[in-house]
Amino acid sequence: MSLAPRAVLVHRTTEYEELVAHHGTHGQAAFFLSSRGRDIREVAERHERVRQALADVTSAIPLTWRQARVERADLDRFLFAPEDVVVVVGQDGLVANVAKYLSGQPVLGIDTDPGRNPGVLVRHRPRDTAGLLAVAGRSVDELTMVEAVADDTQRLVALNEIYLGAGGHQTARYRLGLEGDGGVVEAQASSGVLVGTGTGATGWLRSVWQERGARLRLPGPTEDRLVWFVREAWPSPATGTSLTAGELAARARLRLTVESERLIAFGDGMEGDALELTWGQTVEVGVCAERLRLVG
Repeated sequence: MSLAPRAVLVHRTTEYEELVAHHGTHGQAAFFLSSRGRDIREVAERHERVRQALADVTSAIPLTWRQARVERADLDRFLFAPEDVVVVVGQDGLVANVAKYLSGQPVLGIDTDPGRNPGVLVRHRPRDTAGLLAVAGRSVDELTMVEAVADDTQRLVALNEIYLGAGGHQTARYRLGLEGDGGVVEAQASSGVLVGTGTGATGWLRSVWQERGARLRLPGPTEDRLVWFVREAWPSPATGTSLTAGELAARARLRLTVESERLIAFGDGMEGDALELTWGQTVEVGVCAERLRLVG
């Protein structure tokens, strides 16, 4: 007997909830904000919009479906099932946060604050939920993801980008090369390496691309291609700057060998969930076989 679908609502703690939790009461939080020239009504109104969106989405779930709810901080402890339909209620970044924990489940992004969020990944309004759940799994865009695999089998997956570098914004030292590129390898000292997808090309990756004035064509969200940039490579007698940007086709891999005591790799800005890399370790970054199936 097959299980009924389960709608998993993913959300995050609002700024208002964090303020009240930290200061103890609404009044204390209001006083704190007013002392810094801000009005608590602004964050309280955004909080109410999120609460209303969650209520509207919940009421739109068919009565025959099962339901679950998970907060962003608990994603790494939540077990997603094959029959789940994941409903992300919040910001674009929340879709990226959940992507790494999925294995083909359709994702529906609900925008709680239209006009404030770009709406690249949270494309829909709460009122659209019922109709979209009816076609979830049949009308999806398959978004390319990026993965990093270390030589000790550690693996990291991200929707937007993977950053490799030193924690605390210190100088990262490593050897960089392209797999199968005739053995061309360069020792570098830099602020780290960024490897991203077409979805990531709307965020951090795009800012680096614009700042660099790069001639590289940024990939589309569903394109099997990545781009990479070395941030602030430093020229010295021992380190070079000739390999600072490029593309990675579907089967290509960028290889980095650590020459520092400790480097990290993290995805989509989640530094708290990073791979730990030590001297001599090698990590390869490229297109991930899995895709994020985002309801269009």
